[in-house]
Parts: sequence; C-alpha cells; structure tokens
Amino acid sequence: MENKARKVLIADDEPDIRELLQYNLSAAGYEVSLAKDGDEALDKAKRIKPDLILLDVMMPKKSGVEVCKILRSQVQFSETLIVMLTALSDDGSVVKGLETGADDYIGKPVSPKVLVSRLQALFRRQNKTETTTLVAGPISINTEQFLVTVEGKSISLAKKEFELLYLLANKPGRVFLRNEILTQVWGNEVIVGDRTIDVHIRKIRQKLGIDCIKTVKGVGYKFVL
Repeated sequence: MENKARKVLIADDEPDIRELLQYNLSAAGYEVSLAKDGDEALDKAKRIKPDLILLDVMMPKKSGVEVCKILRSQVQFSETLIVMLTALSDDGSVVKGLETGADDYIGKPVSPKVLVSRLQALFRRQNKTETTTLVAGPISINTEQFLVTVEGKSISLAKKEFELLYLLANKPGRVFLRNEILTQVWGNEVIVGDRTIDVHIRKIRQKLGIDCIKTVKGVGYKFVL
C-alpha cells in the first residue's frame, strides 16, 4: 500500500515539532493530521481513524500515556499503530508507554529521517500477509501444525514456550514488558511470576541454539536476529 493511503495523527503540544513532523511525513506521502493536546488527539482519532498515531508523552489535558490507554481499550483502535514521542531520559516513560500498548517509542529531539524510516518499518511489518507460518531468519513457526524449525530441523517446544516464542518473533525489535508477556501468554490461567518467564526464555534459547531473544534489563525481552 502506498504511503499516501496512510493516515497519521501527530499529537504534540509544541507547534514547532508538529510543523516539522507534518512537513516531513507529508513529503514522504502520508496524510497528516495534527492535535495539540490529549483531548484533541482522542477526538481526532475517533473522527479520522488514523493508521498510526504519534503521541507526545507530556501533553496538556491528557498525557500520551493516558491517550494510549484509552485508545487501546476500544476495539476500533486495537490494530492502530501507536508510537510514543518522549523527551524524558528515564526508562519509566518508555515502560509506561509500552505497558499501555504502544508499538514503539522515539526519543526527542526527533530525526525526521529516522522517524520516516521507523514508521515505514512498522507499516511493512503490519502489512505482511497473514499466514499460518511465521518466518524469522532461519526460524520457521507454523501455528497450524504447532511446529518450529531452525534451518529445516524440527525443534520440540512446550505449549507455553511455543506461544512465548511466537509472541516475541511476531514483532521483532519490539520490547515486551514482563507483565505484558504474562498477560498475553499465561493470561488468568494460573498465578505465575517473573521467574517463570526467565525459565521459559532460557529453555527456548537452549532449544533453538540461536541468540535471538535479548534481555532488556529492568524492562523485558525482545526478539532480534
């Protein structure tokens, strides 16, 4: 799909940043709308139904984290890509954004070139044709046959190991928080702790024989080849 078919909503309280991002994303072929605070971001999101929303973490009326949380609670925005913009240097702002369902985050000051590249990568990932087989480098994950192969060799994984690997590999580079992993893989089935995740990750690494799951200290895990 062409970039011009994509709608992007930029929500930031700084006029200079809105103008800079609008100029560069419009030049890249995106259809851009602007919002100056959290309330306006929610209103415009509901009206224009953007494909991707750029949310500044620190905004008047409602923060980017609050807006993200509200949007993710609504079915119509479950597939909308959300990227947090943050000038904060602490990991807390990043963690809060990811906890509420953001797909990625970009630190300020924003490099327009990097921004366009990151958005294109997110759209490419989202655009991949749905299939029962997910291929990530030498790893192939078939959800229909519950089969994992590495360079053609079949690997035996337990059910939760399989689900955990698929969760991470389906969004390479995206950091999954520990509580996010627990919710999506274990849900409300049983009460488990962080140690459970660590044990499963270790077993997956051993069985695959590939260093593809990276630990993001104090945050969670991500799949990287």
